[in-house]
Amino acid sequence: MKKFKDYQPNQILLFPPSPHDWLPEDHPAHFINEVVELLDLSAIYDSYGELRGQPPYNPVMMVKVWIYGMSKDIRSSRKLERALFEDIGLRYLSGNQQPDYWTLSEFRRRHNAALGDLLVQTVGLAAKAGLVKLNHVALDGTKIKAHASKHRAMSYGRMEKEELRLRQEIDRLLKQVEANDRAEDQEYGNRRGYELPPELATREKRLEAIKKAKAELEAEARAKQEQEEAERQAQSEKNGKPKRKSKHKDPKPKDKDQRNFTDPESRIMRNSDKAFIQAYNAQATVDAETQIIVAADLTNQAADPTHLPEQVEQVYHNTGRYPKELSADAAYYSAKNLELLSEKGIEAFIPPDKVKHNEWRDQQAIRGPIPKNATTMYRMRRKLRTKNGRERYKLRQVSVEPVFGYVKEQLGLRQLLLRGVAKARSWWRFTCAVHNLLKIFRFGIRFKSSPNGLWASYPPSKA
Repeated sequence: MKKFKDYQPNQILLFPPSPHDWLPEDHPAHFINEVVELLDLSAIYDSYGELRGQPPYNPVMMVKVWIYGMSKDIRSSRKLERALFEDIGLRYLSGNQQPDYWTLSEFRRRHNAALGDLLVQTVGLAAKAGLVKLNHVALDGTKIKAHASKHRAMSYGRMEKEELRLRQEIDRLLKQVEANDRAEDQEYGNRRGYELPPELATREKRLEAIKKAKAELEAEARAKQEQEEAERQAQSEKNGKPKRKSKHKDPKPKDKDQRNFTDPESRIMRNSDKAFIQAYNAQATVDAETQIIVAADLTNQAADPTHLPEQVEQVYHNTGRYPKELSADAAYYSAKNLELLSEKGIEAFIPPDKVKHNEWRDQQAIRGPIPKNATTMYRMRRKLRTKNGRERYKLRQVSVEPVFGYVKEQLGLRQLLLRGVAKARSWWRFTCAVHNLLKIFRFGIRFKSSPNGLWASYPPSKA
């Protein structure tokens, strides 16, 4: 009879095994365990000042758990709690501790901003490992669904009509309640008889929501006018002209301006599939050689051109230097952006016209001398039709676009679970930080503390 290996699942272990031996040496959990120990978590630690009560879980352990969970497409605190029992990598990182879903969720909520700021440290780690080249960076944006339905949004024009209709409906119902008061006393029995009918209470709640949304849109319109007025005055002073006063004394939102009742800070945007969704605009600037995200942001502004200056400055803030080249699609083209890049010494590869990916190879180079009166747009078109221009612009297709695909497909961030710009922004940046750590891991980099306290990288052992 064939002999099999001994199998005794109920065997009691005489000596407890080392948690380090639960996973192979090349498992990402070992990398996460090492690298989080090197991160500066003082922003999280400093928020704990209460000495009374039960001691909380160690923030280092909680950060490791959330990073590993994100790498496994686990963004729900309830699913993460279950995985802490079932996933060996999580049991190893948590030291066999199992925080409940409320504790995990509260940690994420309380330290959401600090988790997002870890992106800067991951860029620093990548730089220490030699993965931040900045010879060419690619900038792009992607629309990510908000935690709200677009059917819960209403335009300002419709709000005015709906507010008037609801006021008339409420007045009618109140008169009906007053007229039928005695009859309702008999119907309600021992109750007082002046409780609002369910349909009236629902209408009043809806009216209050509409009034609040209208006030927010009107406040935005006033803030926008004040900003435009300040920009006009600054431009007038720059040109040496007298200040011009605004013609609009009381700005009013446009009838098409919308507000969502579930997540008021989100906006209806058109995604790459030409579909309109309730979303935020997530931006990322990627090192074209290594796919390290060197800058990331998220706003509720659908237009892309205004994000380029902020991304360029964030690259400088995160790395200490500007890139040599920057590519972006036609949505980022503007004379103002090209002027800014030129002032920073950054060569731009931004087409003025939308061109499909498969059409670039068919673009013919423009022959002959450059006209003396050539516009900036003409010069950019000409540069991008050269062999070097086509090759440099193609770097965008193999850097930032695959990063977005990885974040959405592998890390599962197709819809945000947090509401509001600030929370959504931090979670997007934290996701980008996790992407950077996994990219560093796939490059075969491991970290340890050097004697002088600085970070040092070394290739993983092949043993």
